[in-house]
Amino acid sequence: MTPPVIVLVRPQLGENIGKAARAMLNFGLTEMRLVAPRDGWPNPSAGPAASGADVVLENAQVFDTSAEAVADCAHVFATTVRKRGVTKPVLTPEAAARDIRSAPGRTAILFGAERSGLDTEDVALARAIVTVPINPEFGSLNLAQAVILLAYEWSKGADLVQPPATEALPPAPQEELEGLIAHFETLLEPTGYFAPPERIPATKRTLRGVLTKPGWNSLEVRTLRGVLSALGRR
Repeated sequence: MTPPVIVLVRPQLGENIGKAARAMLNFGLTEMRLVAPRDGWPNPSAGPAASGADVVLENAQVFDTSAEAVADCAHVFATTVRKRGVTKPVLTPEAAARDIRSAPGRTAILFGAERSGLDTEDVALARAIVTVPINPEFGSLNLAQAVILLAYEWSKGADLVQPPATEALPPAPQEELEGLIAHFETLLEPTGYFAPPERIPATKRTLRGVLTKPGWNSLEVRTLRGVLSALGRR
């Protein structure tokens, strides 16, 4: 499965190029191509914004036109919220990613400039348009957001490693919970909390329910006991 090429057409700010590189590398994409970047290339503002995705920036290629940037690609997708007068299939990012993963040969995904997006001539190079289902009252994505949406959908079929889930500590044994409850009761007794006398059993049951519901682990129980001891010393 050949990863797609990310083509930024006439990007304006170096920071946005760096953020797009960061989005790419998060999901295993490393090949970036730039078409006529407004402020030239390399751009000193791109590196800090990339947050370590230097391999993407260092290998980025620069082209004068979109046609030259995708000349070696058999499949081209254009990301835009409008068809711009060009009649082409319109795909969601998920559908486009499926096509990219199954298509032989190289694939390029075109992203337009921050303010104006892709021109009609750029869209005309593509075999399909990719549009994100989005709020019709506010259809504005920044460049890195658009890149990360496509990169993420493509990555679903890639061999990326899911970060391990943090292993939760087991619930504390009942003996430790009983000690916590007793600690609360000991500190509350002299304050007059358990009043009137006829309500004491019900109040203690409610307190027990509150303290047993979360499923505290032993570390949490010890922390709460430490808090109570500190309050008791006062």
